[in-house]
Amino acid sequence: MFILLLLIWFIFNGKITPEISVLGVILCACIYFFMCRFMGYSIRKDIALIRKSIYFLSYIGVLVVEIVKANALVMHLVLTDREVAEPVIVEYRTRLKTDLGRVIFANSITLTPGTITVSLKGDELVIHCLDKTMAEGMEDTVFERLLEKMEA
Repeated sequence: MFILLLLIWFIFNGKITPEISVLGVILCACIYFFMCRFMGYSIRKDIALIRKSIYFLSYIGVLVVEIVKANALVMHLVLTDREVAEPVIVEYRTRLKTDLGRVIFANSITLTPGTITVSLKGDELVIHCLDKTMAEGMEDTVFERLLEKMEA
């Protein structure tokens, strides 16, 4: 949080000089001390937040890769005459504990082409897949593993 405060200080000042840097470090240290003392912040929480942000960035990368792969599969289904899509509805019980993790997981499924999360009740998801091949491997998804790491 201290680094974020200092970064905001430099952005608002528009330039970096020795005087601005020293004053910024002093003011940001005072604000950070106040936040730690009265608002429940701590260095441990900041380190945990940095660790979770690394998992979040890797999650975004995995999501983009899965969207590209699903796009290729849907294009293949649409453009070939030989294969007929066999839609299927799958019920899936997630291992995620928090509501936020479950919602992110359900939205990630919906963002990938060819799959839509129809409902989410508790830890039970109902997912519509454009083809039964899209439902394969749903038991152990990368999305869920990364979200479990973020929840921990």
